[in-house]
Amino acid sequence: MAAVQWRSRGRNYDAELQKYRPEVALVEFGDYHPLKPIMVTDTKTRRGARKGSTSSSSSSSSSAPVDPLSSMLDGTDPLSMFAAASASETPAMSHSSSTGDLGRKRREKEEEVVGPDFEHWLSKRGEILARFTTTEKLSINLFMGSDRGKALSPGSSAVSEKVRTRLEELDDLEEGSQRELLNLSQQDYANRIEELNQSLKEAWASDQKVKALKIVIQCSKLLSDTSVIQFYPSKFVLITDILDTFGRLVYDRIWTMCSDPRPLPDGFTVEDVNDTAKETCLNWFFKIASIRELLPRLYVEAAILKCNRFLNKSGIQETLPRLTAMIRGIGDPLVAAYARAYLCRVGMEVAPHLKDSLNRNFFDLLSTFKQISAESVQNQLVLQRVEVPEYLTLYSPAINWILQCIAYRAPEPLLTEMMERCKTLGNNALLLNSVMRAFRPEFVAVRATDFISMIKECDESGFPKHLLFGSLGRSLACADPPESERLTILNEAWKVITKVRSPQDYVNCAEIWVEFTCRHFTKREVNTVLADIIKHMTPDRAFEDAYPQLQSVIRKILTYFHDFSLLFSMERFLPFLDMFQKDSVRVEVCKSIMEVFIKHQVELTRDPVILNAMLHICKTMHDSVNALTLEDEKRSLALLIIGFIRMVSFGRDFEQQLSFCVEARATFCNLEPVLVQLIHTVNQLAMETLRVVRGSHSRKTAAFVRACAAYSFITIPSLSSIFSRLSLYLLSGQVALANQCLSQSDAFLQAAVSILPEVPRSISIEGKLRSSESFLLDFINNFLATLLVVPDHPEHGVLYLVRGLLNMVQDYTWEDNSDAKVRVYISALPLLAAMSQETYLYSIPKVDSNETLYGGDPKFLSEINKLCETLIGQILDHLKALGRDESPRRQGALAFSLFGVLLAHGDLRNNKLSQLSVNLWNLSHKHGYCETRISVRTLEYIKHQAQQPDMVHLSDTVQRLALQSRT
Repeated sequence: MAAVQWRSRGRNYDAELQKYRPEVALVEFGDYHPLKPIMVTDTKTRRGARKGSTSSSSSSSSSAPVDPLSSMLDGTDPLSMFAAASASETPAMSHSSSTGDLGRKRREKEEEVVGPDFEHWLSKRGEILARFTTTEKLSINLFMGSDRGKALSPGSSAVSEKVRTRLEELDDLEEGSQRELLNLSQQDYANRIEELNQSLKEAWASDQKVKALKIVIQCSKLLSDTSVIQFYPSKFVLITDILDTFGRLVYDRIWTMCSDPRPLPDGFTVEDVNDTAKETCLNWFFKIASIRELLPRLYVEAAILKCNRFLNKSGIQETLPRLTAMIRGIGDPLVAAYARAYLCRVGMEVAPHLKDSLNRNFFDLLSTFKQISAESVQNQLVLQRVEVPEYLTLYSPAINWILQCIAYRAPEPLLTEMMERCKTLGNNALLLNSVMRAFRPEFVAVRATDFISMIKECDESGFPKHLLFGSLGRSLACADPPESERLTILNEAWKVITKVRSPQDYVNCAEIWVEFTCRHFTKREVNTVLADIIKHMTPDRAFEDAYPQLQSVIRKILTYFHDFSLLFSMERFLPFLDMFQKDSVRVEVCKSIMEVFIKHQVELTRDPVILNAMLHICKTMHDSVNALTLEDEKRSLALLIIGFIRMVSFGRDFEQQLSFCVEARATFCNLEPVLVQLIHTVNQLAMETLRVVRGSHSRKTAAFVRACAAYSFITIPSLSSIFSRLSLYLLSGQVALANQCLSQSDAFLQAAVSILPEVPRSISIEGKLRSSESFLLDFINNFLATLLVVPDHPEHGVLYLVRGLLNMVQDYTWEDNSDAKVRVYISALPLLAAMSQETYLYSIPKVDSNETLYGGDPKFLSEINKLCETLIGQILDHLKALGRDESPRRQGALAFSLFGVLLAHGDLRNNKLSQLSVNLWNLSHKHGYCETRISVRTLEYIKHQAQQPDMVHLSDTVQRLALQSRT
């Protein structure tokens, strides 16, 4: 391929634009169009109309093409079909007596099932285990089993043999088959209970049913032990887990026996149960009835209460009152309270509609309250060094659960009855607390004033009043009391809360009432509450032990106050934030504030109160960044700060906006994404200035946009990401050029060219190393597009920026076997061709590009042509090298790219250039790697162009272009 003389084809961009502008096709209104919305009609049966007639409205004319989706539905969408079906079926069903029966049965079934609005025991389990702990040493009796055999008397009857066998098996547990473990920690105790649970499952799986029963009996006996009384609620939770497992295993076994040959339906009756299953079930109840001690007999029978369904239709209804009466025989009031709680727990699972038994359980519990002050209980408390208030809190889980079961879907008058019973008992604080927590918040809120009166009359020594106000506050956070009573309620509650001496107790209660204050009052009352919290929590740095509660206070305030000018105008809000002195907690609080600000701050702001406070909060987040901070955390903090920066606007006061960006740059220098955002903000500020002055800068505005450029020029080098620097240099150069700052634009573009050698060959993206080549090529193509409108510097010679860029590309260390450098050269040819035109494709207002500076000067065009010839020579040399290296695919692709550039931008009337284009075409098709479809379309385009008066010379060229295929 001989050297060629380059000459650019003359272009008339306006004529080409008009020529190739897409034709506009007018669509008549009402005509079918594929994007026209489909209108679905609702087909309904009219009352009184004859059978089969329908009323519908047509969505389009009958001549319109049928929509394929609508046709599948016969003109009616599924929802309309269902609506029509239900409308036609409803009248007929309303007159059917069988339908009424079904509805009544369905309602009855719903009443028997606990709904999702009921808080199940499992949700309370973890809280109880975490709350009721101890450091005292615990003991436990482990079942060891026995190898001793027992011979039966040969003269005994079959019935007496069964009874004797049953008693001997159970007695075996008490005759040397136990081992007592002492000095167990709380965790050791829980581990041992879990071991017993596993032993139960293993014994059951190996068909050792008696051993399984013995384990359950032994565990139930542990519930009579109150030697470490603070741990009793947690012990109850652990041991009743085993009872639940046992009850489930027994029920599933009997269910399986009934499922042969076909499964038992969910709503089975006693008649569906076979005799074998009934006998097995009865045998279990007989074994349990043989247990001599009251407590294990009670608990184990309660565990399999559901099995009564297999024996008797009314078995559960008859058994619940009997078990309730049995609990009266338990002497310890705490043990009895939890036994009642377990019975209620099982009762709610198997027969939630039997509320009479639940109520009887509760009334029995009320009658035992006087036992709490009995001498035996008081002596036990003295012996274990437990104060009465602490002892009373041990009852809370049991009483709360029993009352929750009673109050579930209970009518409002039941709350009135409970309140009267509380008054009868002298406003027992423990009971009153559980009542407020059990009943619906709406019921409690309406009677808030009455509850406050009852709380006032409670005995302070037995149960702290602040706990009562805490329970009342939880209800008032969910439901609103009468508006006229709200201020009185707040004042009465806070009188008690502010007198609480223990900082932890105080903040626990204050946290609850903050929500009520925020929900119903203004910033004045909230500010007063914050001041009181600061007053209580600052002495002895008590706030260090209450960070979770203080964080909750902040969250609740942010939930109700979204006007940040109002929020930051509270005198005590920022001092409240100062209490968060642990770095990690302080940052989390600042992040929560920023998230709410970004979400709810709709309008741009320049409020100095907001700006100063938010800058302080953002600086706190920024200053937490160190060498150990994870990248994800840095990114999260940066996004929040960027969200704040975007919301700051000083309107037409552009200088103040720039000053803010200068301050922000100094404040957030360690977070690179924030610096990038600040540069974008300043560039946007310069363009906004240009818009305001309508493209004509005064001396003052010209100085301002130069200051913006200086800001960016100073800031960009501090960025570590090379591609961020490159893109921002280019963008800032474009902004400076648009604002007629030519020297600043030159400085940006030269800086971009100068750092090209620093671009690494690979970059990390999402933790994986990838070649940087594609990113670099994208940048260079954008850069070349900008250079068309950049005028040459008078001191640096013709095309100095283009030459500088190409020199950097020449010296850059590209990847081995890479064609990137040659692709840059190919991309530079269209730029040089565009520069040689009399009128450029695009220009910048009030900026004289090279078209004006040189005015088609022959020397300038000669320089362009020489540069083009040099580039083409470099490209052809590379193509030859690819031929020697046997890389036909790469060679063909590059040859076809260069052919396209020559066709679009070269003057093919030049014989050498025309011959070169033919050679490139043949080379690209030589090995059959060129895509045939593209080649065919290219030929069609050339033939079309050859028909134009000024492109006739292409006729000779197209005759020499032939399609070749791989053979």
